[in-house]
Amino acid sequence: MNTTDSDTTPCAQTRQLIEFIRDEIPLARAMDLQLDTVDTDTLSLRAPLAPNVNDKGCAFGGSLVSLMTLSGWALVEMALRRQHLHCDVFVAESGVRYLAPLWQDFRSEARLADDASWSTFFATLAARGRARINVECVVPGADAQPAATLSARFVAKRRDRTPAT
Repeated sequence: MNTTDSDTTPCAQTRQLIEFIRDEIPLARAMDLQLDTVDTDTLSLRAPLAPNVNDKGCAFGGSLVSLMTLSGWALVEMALRRQHLHCDVFVAESGVRYLAPLWQDFRSEARLADDASWSTFFATLAARGRARINVECVVPGADAQPAATLSARFVAKRRDRTPAT
């Protein structure tokens, strides 16, 4: 990732996206969501345990699914921003599995599902003004085993679409 401060560099775009998430989604600020890593194919967000703890002292399931959903959303949003496309992105459907408790700070890694491709997504978006893409997210647990997983379909709708004549 480029570390220059120009507003068009990947680093600046990612920083702006994380600021947007924290400013516009109060839950993200309350969770103390932070960027972990990002590249063209993956995006990882992290959160500390303290503001995301449940009554048993481990990570709250709602915080896990929220972080996974936000990391998937951010992956799609970041890809659109790299292409200078202005879209509304939302999760259309998702399924979550909770596999093991987490007793420490945690992170969610988002990547495209095996059946998804950016090229198909962008071609569909160009042709129809909206497109969907499948994303897989995982919260790593102990011994590199998943503590939670999320499979989600995200939809992007262009904001600047003009009706066909």
